[in-house]
Amino acid sequence: MIIRHISRQNSILNKFIAEIRDKNIQKDRLRFRTNIKRIGQIISYELSKTLNYQTRDIITPLGTKPTNLINDTIVVASILRAALPLHTGILQFFDDADNAFISAYRKHTNDTGKFTIQVDYVASPSIKDKVLILADPMLATGKSLVAVYNKLTENETPKQLHIVSLIGAQQGIDYISENLPENAYLWIADIDQKLNDKDYIIPGLGDAGDLAFGNKI
Repeated sequence: MIIRHISRQNSILNKFIAEIRDKNIQKDRLRFRTNIKRIGQIISYELSKTLNYQTRDIITPLGTKPTNLINDTIVVASILRAALPLHTGILQFFDDADNAFISAYRKHTNDTGKFTIQVDYVASPSIKDKVLILADPMLATGKSLVAVYNKLTENETPKQLHIVSLIGAQQGIDYISENLPENAYLWIADIDQKLNDKDYIIPGLGDAGDLAFGNKI
């Protein structure tokens, strides 16, 4: 897997990452969602540099200008519900992309803390020979991403896979590196080094879905 750790190079991205982590700023849900959208836009810009382009003639009122434009068909797929703000940020750059939405969650089987990933709902166009951008804000164990990718590719295979995340743990990155295509890209804003005993990223930022949309029952 090709890993792009975006915050290794200092930029305005650092401010947005700091604010989604800050427990006081997190109380403003609108700001939290907006910062996630901004991070999605920054990552989308970097990701766009790896796509295929074709020169096209653009007709202006005064002449013609050859311009290199993206020549890939893109599908943006997001894991509900936490990825919705990230999906919106990505879509603001790839505004003509097709869209897919998948419901996946941790299904705890007993009191030991162990869980499986339950994929209940998939709404997706064809991904055959397309560029698949799979968005999941928190890359903890990596099991959700692998389960969702396996579900999406039961009958079709994309031309290229790009994973977009806000924050990931090294353990989860190692897991998806072993279980997703070797030529896939991971675009991640920042990387933390460990998970706690409940498999949450430390220091992370908490539950991205709850922070963006409110607590669930």
